Parts: sequence; C-alpha cells; structure tokens
Amino acid sequence: MATRKSMWVLLGILVISIWILGSAIQTGAETLKFKSYTYVTKAESFPVGDVDGHTVGFTTRRAFLVFENGEVATQRSVSTSDAIKGSGASLTYQNITFSDGSTIIIKAVGTVTGTDPMVYRSIKMTREIIKGTGRFEGIKGTGSTTVKYFPVEEGEAGPRGIGEGTLTYTLPSK
Repeated sequence: MATRKSMWVLLGILVISIWILGSAIQTGAETLKFKSYTYVTKAESFPVGDVDGHTVGFTTRRAFLVFENGEVATQRSVSTSDAIKGSGASLTYQNITFSDGSTIIIKAVGTVTGTDPMVYRSIKMTREIIKGTGRFEGIKGTGSTTVKYFPVEEGEAGPRGIGEGTLTYTLPSK
C-alpha cells in the first residue's frame, strides 16, 4: 500500500514539475511577426536532363522586412531549388540585419510551386534560427514564411515577392 501511495506522490510531483517547467518555457518565448518585400539579385537555373522541365537553381535575394512592433530590417538570402516545371524543394539561408546591426541567421526549408523553372508562384518555408549576433546573441527558435510572387518583368533577374512570416524564439537569460 505504501509503495502504491509513493508512486502516486511521485507521479503527482512529476506532472506538476512538467506543468511548471512547460509554463516557464512558454512565457520565455517571444514572437516576431513580419511582412516582406523580396527581389532577386542573381539567379541561375540548370537543366538536369532526366525528365522534361527538371532543373536545379541557385538564387540570391534581398528583402525588406517590416515587423509588427515597428522595427525594420534587411535580409540577404542564398537558396537552391530542385524543381520539375517550377515546383519542388528549396533550401535557403537567410541573414536578417536590424538597424542596430544585430543579426539573425536562419536556415529555411520549403516547397515552391510554379509553372516554369524561374517563375515560382509561391513558396512556403519552415525556418530554424541557427545564430544571432548583438542583442540576438544565443537566440534559438523556429518560424514560418509564405511568399507569393509576381510575374517576372523585362530586365528582372527573377520574380519579386510579397510575404509574411513569424519567428518564435528564446534568448538566454542575462
């Protein structure tokens, strides 16, 4: 009987501990929501040759980000894509720089949809924060982004896009 009571007490302590620790982790997380305008600075696409329309692409982009808290930032990104007729997978590294010089570096994995190797219609990405500098030193977190693209106009290296996203992160205590 005493063993059974001890088990219930231990289980109760475990449940309460998980609840308290879980609450502390949740309250420590911060969220940044933003809207973005992105444009291509360089793009190359190479045919694979195995099936019609299969390409591997390399793109560099820049973006302006406007956060719901009023902050603004710029973003540089480098991405690769593996797509058939414009739809497929994307891997992107993004460097976000804030006006105070602090940065957040992100690895994003996504799915592009489109009809042509260089004319994507949209992309959805899940993001992992891999590093921060300045006020974001030690940052950990994740996020998501959705971007819709405009048709490429004459003289453009690739499509411009409008997007929105969220970063959820924690910073180490000081």
